[in-house]
Amino acid sequence: MKKSSTPVQEPPGAAPRSTPPPAWQPRTDPAPLLPDAQPFRVLGTAAAAGADPALLLRLYAELVRGRRYNTQATALTKQGRLAVYPSSTGQEACEVAAALVLAEQDWLFPSYRDTLAAVARGLDPVQALTLLRGDWHTGYDPYEHRVAPLSTPLATQLPHAVGLAHAARLKGDDVVALALVGDGGTSEGDFHEALNFAAVWRAPVVFLVQNNGFAISVPLAKQSAAPSLAHKAVGYGMPGRLVDGNDAVAVHTVLSEAMDRARRGEGPTLVEAVTYRVDAHTNADDATRYRDDAEVEAWRAHDPVRLLERELTERGVLDEDGIRDAAAAAEAMAARLRDRMNAEPVLDPMDLFAHVYAEPTPQLREQAAQLAAELDASAGEAPGEPR
Repeated sequence: MKKSSTPVQEPPGAAPRSTPPPAWQPRTDPAPLLPDAQPFRVLGTAAAAGADPALLLRLYAELVRGRRYNTQATALTKQGRLAVYPSSTGQEACEVAAALVLAEQDWLFPSYRDTLAAVARGLDPVQALTLLRGDWHTGYDPYEHRVAPLSTPLATQLPHAVGLAHAARLKGDDVVALALVGDGGTSEGDFHEALNFAAVWRAPVVFLVQNNGFAISVPLAKQSAAPSLAHKAVGYGMPGRLVDGNDAVAVHTVLSEAMDRARRGEGPTLVEAVTYRVDAHTNADDATRYRDDAEVEAWRAHDPVRLLERELTERGVLDEDGIRDAAAAAEAMAARLRDRMNAEPVLDPMDLFAHVYAEPTPQLREQAAQLAAELDASAGEAPGEPR
């Protein structure tokens, strides 16, 4: 193969050399893949006038319910009814929009912070919290709801989403997977592997990064030197989109476009939603150690519920009665959740061995028999006798 004679940039004094053969040229034009310089917004812009009022009202109702769900779940941790709760207060626009863009046959792959997305998808709130309560395995049937198990390990749900999407494409099924991850998860190897395979296979999957500013206590600036997390998409050969994560309409718009693109067979998209975690990482975290109140208050002024409420009231789509109705519906949901979570669960310790393997291993059968014997012995003890 004839080499190009065009010299490359060399250090001073170095002998010039030729460039590599033409095969090195990029296979994809990177320009269309680059995200915009500023996050995409709808609320507060001229584009808001063209938004569907019915969609806006549905988003608003879900945001109000989601905010109340977060506050109630947080309260349950203080009452000892939940072992841990990673609140998504402040991120409700991302959670709700993610659920509402899914078709019935699509799959949601949540992280541990995305119980609200699962609830907005239609999952029973108690079932969504069962894992965090420590009562059972996943707490729900993933196949029934097309919601993968909540993933506590960072980013491990992403390769699973790609695998499911790729399998659906090979089978000819009209399925798109939407995988949620936090900014901290983008530093994991699973993130790289998932995006690389998704792009090479042109898998029908959409990645939504909820950039809430911190990986527990580590700020984004100490995680990545990229211009934005959306820019990382270009290195894998997929489009990157940057969106205001507190603008529910904007998030819904961008995700809808990405889902449609995947459904048309045009491959994956990486969406970065810029948002903020108003509450601590979990109820076990002290957020005052790594951020100040002024920062939190600045983000409260960009609250997703208030942004949409202001847009709707200014346009005359929502009035005081509508605001009260949404709040009342959310309060009724919280009351049901509270009552059900306050009831003592009826648990069978032998469930520890259910659904671990399709065919129990010899070790699992041995452990199950040992526990069964201990339970039988305990049941036969006299009252007050030490165990």
